[in-house]
Amino acid sequence: MLPFEEESDLQASKWIGNQELLKEDAALKKVAEHIRSLDPSGERFASVLRDTIDQLLNGEVTGRYAWQQLFKTEKTHAGTLVEINLQREFKFADGGDVGEHGQHPMDYRILGIDVDCKFSQTFGGWMIPPEAIGYLCLLVWADDIKSKWSAGLFRVQQEWLNTGSNRDKKLTLKAEHRGDKVLWLWRNAELPVNVLLHLPETTRSKILIDGPRQGQKRVIELFRRVQNRRIGRGAVRTAAQQLDYMARLREGKNRARTVLREEGIVIAGPYGKHQEIARQIGAEVPQRGEFVSFRVAEAAPQHGDRPRVELEGRHWVLAGPDDPVVTAPRLPKISGEEEL
Repeated sequence: MLPFEEESDLQASKWIGNQELLKEDAALKKVAEHIRSLDPSGERFASVLRDTIDQLLNGEVTGRYAWQQLFKTEKTHAGTLVEINLQREFKFADGGDVGEHGQHPMDYRILGIDVDCKFSQTFGGWMIPPEAIGYLCLLVWADDIKSKWSAGLFRVQQEWLNTGSNRDKKLTLKAEHRGDKVLWLWRNAELPVNVLLHLPETTRSKILIDGPRQGQKRVIELFRRVQNRRIGRGAVRTAAQQLDYMARLREGKNRARTVLREEGIVIAGPYGKHQEIARQIGAEVPQRGEFVSFRVAEAAPQHGDRPRVELEGRHWVLAGPDDPVVTAPRLPKISGEEEL
């Protein structure tokens, strides 16, 4: 297996090799350019992978936050969910039936080109059916512990594969060809972080309080103890352990925004007005499906030229450890926030 942290010269040589693939394979080039045009930054792709892992963990029902907590059958089902969710996000058409007797349905048809999608949580673990030889495969990898993901296109050729030794004769890509025979659309890109997974156990245990009817307390503790970090919907759902997890965030008696505002903490969501406030004050900016909490202080001379934002007619800065706790201002109310 090629290491993920290659030297810059190896990265350059691989990029040159990938350019050769584009020149040699017009269909691969066509599909690659189309996918990149749909998602130039990879943000949509990464969001699908984050949401799919969270869907498997099903935190609002199970309280799980780690891949290792999944049953074997759930891990096996991950590939199917990734294929389905990518198709929903990008609206790929259904692929055709291929193979000697047309018994293998390809996952997608992209610009008239059949493409199979293969996901593995282990880099290099893609299981390719022999019927896919000669066709394009979209190889997808994501690792929740490393918070990394990759996606690339591969023209399946027999000579680049390991012989299948499993019952259904599925094949794997040889390690030496994971660099030069795959056109990596994204390689080792940042996967939205699973916050609960990466917290110290002492902090996590103070958030995931045991017992029934503790969802509101867990959500408040999550945003109290994890400040100025992007927190995904999956973490909120897992803390709330209920389907209407957004209700735990909204303003209202004993709700997270109201309780934490008394402690000087605001919770910004993935909405334009909130993102701009976070950007102006110098906090982490929540992205699609994310929230960020941060404590504020009213701007004073001792704060110098620290970034600030105006809310409710006063100027605010990110609070430091020496700033006293004051009631924070309300962030602008977002219409339809529950659905977003």
